[in-house]
Amino acid sequence: MVIGYGLYKFSTNYRVKHGGGGHGEKWEKEPERLITTGPYAFTRNPVYLGHLIFLLGLALTLQSLFAVIIAVVNAIVFHRILNDEKRLASIFGQQYVEYKFHVSRWIPGVL
Repeated sequence: MVIGYGLYKFSTNYRVKHGGGGHGEKWEKEPERLITTGPYAFTRNPVYLGHLIFLLGLALTLQSLFAVIIAVVNAIVFHRILNDEKRLASIFGQQYVEYKFHVSRWIPGVL
């Protein structure tokens, strides 16, 4: 849980500091720069990944089927990143397409 929460917080703050934009998932402010360093050098979605790691840790800690269901539902909902990717491609163009080619969507080196 600690690793997931830490990744979530660090990635959110890193995104705001290095890419501009807002803290929230609603993109109240569009990003000014594409971030390809820090946690974003390993996965395109470290904030969502951190959140999911936290939820899985919670499910294991509580040994709760309900917590597992919440984690799975969140993973499905987080697939909205497909819309985020389209928006980022429209903002950053070829630079984002190249980034997508080199960096996994979820798990570094796998997915």
